[in-house]
Amino acid sequence: MDNLKTSIWRQFGAVIDYLADTIRACPDDLWQAPLYDDSHVPPELTQFWYRAYHTLFWLDVYLYGTEEGFLPPAPFELIEQDDGWKAPERVYTKDELLSYLDYGREKCRETIAALTDETIRRRHFFGWGECSFLELLIYNLRHVQEHAGQLNLFLGQNGVYTPDYETQLREEIS
Repeated sequence: MDNLKTSIWRQFGAVIDYLADTIRACPDDLWQAPLYDDSHVPPELTQFWYRAYHTLFWLDVYLYGTEEGFLPPAPFELIEQDDGWKAPERVYTKDELLSYLDYGREKCRETIAALTDETIRRRHFFGWGECSFLELLIYNLRHVQEHAGQLNLFLGQNGVYTPDYETQLREEIS
């Protein structure tokens, strides 16, 4: 179990570091820029800051293990689960999102460290399906990676240098 925990944390921690680097690299003039055009959603939901928020929100939910009873920390709103497309009442700042990222990073580290044979097998249910907690962790990692890559690509397309992708958690590379 220790090898599994170490391996998952090294990869999950690396993708969280990658997301943090990408958020930090976003200049102020691109913070509210849309990443793509989609006539099916309000334009603010395609903005850089919102995609970063969306990623952090679901990182938190999936680590919690269920939507039922979940509440994000202040000042964040419980809107991602609402039917329909609704944006927060205001734009979250880079510092606020980086604080949420730090919160999520620590929650992820602690969650992985506490894994047991029982917890990795426990079943979890979401609107998109059912899975074990181990599979949910892997799905969560993939979701964070997807959006970190999307945000990173957007910055690169706008001439913003972003750090290279990490292959392992930085703090554990000698």
